[in-house]
Amino acid sequence: MKYVPNLKTKYDKEIVPALQKEFGYKSVMQVPRLQKIVVNQGVGQAVADKKLIETAQDELSTITGQKAIQTMSRKDISNFKLRRDMPIGIKVTLRRERMYEFLERLINITLPRIRDFKGVNDRLDGRGNYTLGIQEHIIFPEIDIDKINKILGMEITFVTSSDNDEEAFSLLREFGIPFKNVKKN
Repeated sequence: MKYVPNLKTKYDKEIVPALQKEFGYKSVMQVPRLQKIVVNQGVGQAVADKKLIETAQDELSTITGQKAIQTMSRKDISNFKLRRDMPIGIKVTLRRERMYEFLERLINITLPRIRDFKGVNDRLDGRGNYTLGIQEHIIFPEIDIDKINKILGMEITFVTSSDNDEEAFSLLREFGIPFKNVKKN
């Protein structure tokens, strides 16, 4: 028997019927779905310290459970001592089972660990995608705080199949992302 993440089962059994009822969809294929989660870390200090990008890459790979890739600079910027094709960031694109597992860990374990947490902002990008900024990557339980030499932030982008913010917001709210000042129906 194939393993199915809890959030995938919840999506199929609870979220799809709820969104179908809320927006009056005739078919389950009209219901928006989460296509991918992109975790991105900018490591601008890597220009001076090459070891920093490799450490950040290992840490992000540990957090997501998938190998992170380096992102390279596109042009020269002399004021920042930046040359073309220098590594300046890392990213991971999660899909399918890994995406649902990461989202479940993020909602249930990681976000509640943030000090004075009152919810995340509810502003989407206008095209049905949501980006969550995290200032300290040490909130993830996979990271050993004793081995950290630099605290880095990251952006987590949720890409949905919806093209408007209202449907995407409802989808993410149903998944359990704790938005500020939002009451569940």
